[in-house]
Amino acid sequence: MHVISTRRLESTRRFDWRRVTDVWRYRELLYFLTWRDVKVRYKQAALGAAWAVIQPVMSMVVFTVFFGRLAHMPSDGLPYPLFTLCALVPWTYLSTAVTGGSASLVGQQHVLSKVYFPRILVPLAAIAAPLVDFAIAIAILVAVMAGYQVVPGLAVLWLPFFVALMVATAAATAIGLAALTARYRDVRYVVPYAVQLWLFATPVAYPASIVPERWRVLYGLNPMTGVVEGFRWALIGGQPPGAVTLLSAVTVVLALVGAIVYFRRVEGTVVDVL
Repeated sequence: MHVISTRRLESTRRFDWRRVTDVWRYRELLYFLTWRDVKVRYKQAALGAAWAVIQPVMSMVVFTVFFGRLAHMPSDGLPYPLFTLCALVPWTYLSTAVTGGSASLVGQQHVLSKVYFPRILVPLAAIAAPLVDFAIAIAILVAVMAGYQVVPGLAVLWLPFFVALMVATAAATAIGLAALTARYRDVRYVVPYAVQLWLFATPVAYPASIVPERWRVLYGLNPMTGVVEGFRWALIGGQPPGAVTLLSAVTVVLALVGAIVYFRRVEGTVVDVL
């Protein structure tokens, strides 16, 4: 008995890569959970998929009026509505994925207590579902670009990299917060305020060029800085993100590994605390 308990203790302290392969083996379940989240979201909303358009467009209008017209915020020579919309498309995905992913384990406690599957699939499904809204928002962004007669250059080839960086940022944040929320229910009340603060710490309504040089390294630790600046550069010809992208990518990789390791440590006790 002593040997068994020691092995169990060691298995909870070490990162087991077999848990990573479990995600691949349960990929069909991940697809089912994702598709269920998409159907529930559209079925329970009166406007359905229209919210994927309304949310970034209305935010663009508000930012344009208050920051563009009244505050005269610079936009690196780009049309301010297009400048903000290009940032709001990835930001809207992130805020939706983080908010939904952080509460995903608590919301699925009735399922977790009945059948075993890798618990990480639950926040992963909450991260994957908003990609449908993201695809719709990208189509709207392309239409607005056409209205302004903006044609992307060769930099658009970098867009998949920035999309991957965006998804990885959402995954790192949502997975870590999902584990924290399962153990400490107060976290769910903090998340909405933290996301709002994160918005203003990200160059959505303003260009990163106005940030003083001495703060650039610290500013680059925000992974969404690289994502937003990268989207603008790839699609509408904004300022090249430069070294800030590399710094953001390194931050995301470290955060994602840390989130997965922490989730693995608390995964075995999730059902008990829910």
